[in-house]
Amino acid sequence: MAKKSSGNLANKIFSVILLVGIAAGAWYVYTAPEFERVKPKITSEKSIFWNRKDPLKIKVSDNVALNSYEIKLSDGTKNVIIDQGFFDEGTKEKVLKVKYPKGKVLDPKAKDYKVTVTVGDKSMWNMMEGNTATKTIDVTVDYKRPNVNILSNSRMINQGGAALVVFQAEDENMDELYILANKNRFKAQPYKKEGYYAALIAWPFTDDSFDAKIVATDLAKNRKEVHIPYYHGNPKYKTSKIKATDKFINGKITDLASSDPEYADITDKLEKLKAINETMRLKNEALIHKMSKHVSDEILDSWKIKKFYPLRNAKKVASFGDHRYYYYGSKDNIVSESYHVGYDLASNSMADIKASNPGKVVFADENGIYGNMPLIDHGLGLYTLYGHCSQLLVNEGDEVHIGQTIAKTGMTGLALGDHLHFGILVQGIEVRPAEWFDQSWIKKFIDKPFKQADDIISPPPVKERKKK
Repeated sequence: MAKKSSGNLANKIFSVILLVGIAAGAWYVYTAPEFERVKPKITSEKSIFWNRKDPLKIKVSDNVALNSYEIKLSDGTKNVIIDQGFFDEGTKEKVLKVKYPKGKVLDPKAKDYKVTVTVGDKSMWNMMEGNTATKTIDVTVDYKRPNVNILSNSRMINQGGAALVVFQAEDENMDELYILANKNRFKAQPYKKEGYYAALIAWPFTDDSFDAKIVATDLAKNRKEVHIPYYHGNPKYKTSKIKATDKFINGKITDLASSDPEYADITDKLEKLKAINETMRLKNEALIHKMSKHVSDEILDSWKIKKFYPLRNAKKVASFGDHRYYYYGSKDNIVSESYHVGYDLASNSMADIKASNPGKVVFADENGIYGNMPLIDHGLGLYTLYGHCSQLLVNEGDEVHIGQTIAKTGMTGLALGDHLHFGILVQGIEVRPAEWFDQSWIKKFIDKPFKQADDIISPPPVKERKKK
C-alpha cells in the first residue's frame, strides 16, 4: 500500500509540474515578442485612380518586422500575380510600387481593376506562419490629361506688377488646378460658368526673370501644363542709402522695441536697429502675406475695379520697390537693409483715407512697423493696405463702399512724419501700386482680357440681317 501511495503522489507531482510547464509555455507564447499577434498594416484608400504609366504606391508597415508580400492584379477576368518577395531584415515600413505588367497579360482596354495586396510579418504566431494582412483596392484607370485652354490674358506683365488670365479647365477627376508663376502658386477663382476660371498673378519685384503656366492634375496624376504668353516689362527700382542717426535709433526704433517683449531687452543700438528694421519687419509682413492670400471658391460673375486714389491732393514721398541700405557714421558702414513695398503718400496731418473700391476689411489693428493698419479684400485675390494710421474708422469684418473714410493718416509704427503707406497685394505678394493708380492700365490689362473672355464664354447673340 505504501508503494502505491507513493506512486500516486509522484504521478500527481509530475502532472502538476507538467501543467505548470504547459502554462508557463503558453504564457511565454502569449506574451513573448516573438509571438506577437498584431497584423501588418496596408495603407491605401479603398478606391484609387491610376494612369498606368506611373507605379501605384502602397504603404505597408508592421510593429515589429515585415517578412513577405504578394501583389495580384485583376481586370475582372484574369487574376495575375505581378510581384512578390521578401523584405530586408528588420524592415518595419516600406512603400510597394505596383507596376502595370508588360505585354497583353491583362486586357489593355480595361478601365476597372482590383489590386490585392497580401503582407506577412516575422512573428512566430500562427504555427510559425506569422500574422497576415490582405487588402483589395478598387482601381480606376485614367490616362487622359486634363483639358486646359487659355481664353485671354493681359498682354504684358511688369517686374513687380500684376496680370490677369482667364482660362478653361476640365477633367472629371480633377485634383489640383493652379497657376505656377516662378515658384509661387496662385489660385484661380471659378468664373461665369463651371469649367472656367480667372486669376490675378504677380511677378515679385525681387525676381529678375518670370515665367507663368497653368497646371492641372487629376486624381490619376495625369498632368497638363500650359504656358501663359506674357510680354515682360522691366522697370527700374531705386537703391538708396539712408543715414541711421542716434535720434532715429533712440526715438522710433527704441519705442518700437520697447513695445514688444521679443526686442525690449536689446541694448546695443545697432543690433536694435537691425532687429526692428529687419526681424520685426519680416514678422509684420508675414502676417500681411498670410491675411492677403485668400481667394473665394464661389463663381465670380464679373469683377470691376476702379483706379485707387486713397488720399486726396497727396504727394508721393517714397516709391515702391526701393532697396534701402542704412548706414551708421560713414556710408560704407552698412548696418541694416530693407525693401519698401508700397507707396508713401502725404498731404495734411490726420487726413482722411478713403476707399476707392468696395471690399471687406480682413484686418484692422496695430501691426509693428506698419502701425495702425487696415487691410481690405477687393476680391479675386487683390488686397489694399493702409499703414501708419492715427485712427482706424473700420473694424475687421466690415464691408466698405466707395468713398468711405476708413482711417486717418498718422505716424504710428516706423514713420517719422504724418503720411500714408499704401500697399497693394495679389494673393500675398506686393505689387506696383502705380499700375492700379492708372485707369488706362486697368482698362487695357484687366478690363479688356475680361471682355475677350466673356465674348467666348457667353457670346453675344448674332443679329439677323434684314431682308431687302
